[in-house]
Amino acid sequence: MKLARPDIRHPRLVLAGSSGGDDAGLVSALRARGLHARWLSWDDPETLNADLVILRTDTDYTDRRDKFLAWTKRVPNLLNPPKAVAWNAGRHYLRDVHDAGVSTRSPGRSASATHTALVFLGGVQSHAFTGKSVVEADFELWDLGQAALQAAAEQSGIAVSETLYARADVVGEPGDAELVELNLVAPSLGWRLLDDDARDDAQRQFALCVESALDRLGLGPLSHRGP
Repeated sequence: MKLARPDIRHPRLVLAGSSGGDDAGLVSALRARGLHARWLSWDDPETLNADLVILRTDTDYTDRRDKFLAWTKRVPNLLNPPKAVAWNAGRHYLRDVHDAGVSTRSPGRSASATHTALVFLGGVQSHAFTGKSVVEADFELWDLGQAALQAAAEQSGIAVSETLYARADVVGEPGDAELVELNLVAPSLGWRLLDDDARDDAQRQFALCVESALDRLGLGPLSHRGP
């Protein structure tokens, strides 16, 4: 019989959202790193007992924005951080990004152009997709997304590396690309569009970023041990 080691901490992780859909493989990816998570709705009272809550579905938060934002401040630890979530959920975040020098699309311009979604994990570029397929995005598009993420971090008072995930949607070609949307709350990350190997690699990186966040928050496996 294999017994749990008493000197190893097992943090209680919650993925806030639905267990199906695009994020179905995250529990397995976390388990492969020795991290055990379960799915709960964000408004389930049990989320308040978790060591770390990871936002992954925001299907109804816009309808209950005030309640949702109050909840983000009550959970012990949240990814993405509450300050980033509150800023990104605001109506004027794109103006803040534009004021930081990032090229953004004016709300009055046509939104019919194809969007390229740029996915960042732990502040580092991961993969990109458009429509229903993965694409190799030009480095200038990645630079635009990275600049937007840096502006978001500065506005939120956090380091870029403290973001678990981010998705920047851009339009246009290199040289005249513009940011349409930056999502730090719970964006679709396009896992299902990746082939099996690429998806395994990307979700492993997601789990590694969660591991790093636990260490940063003093919740790592050995963080409670004395000197």
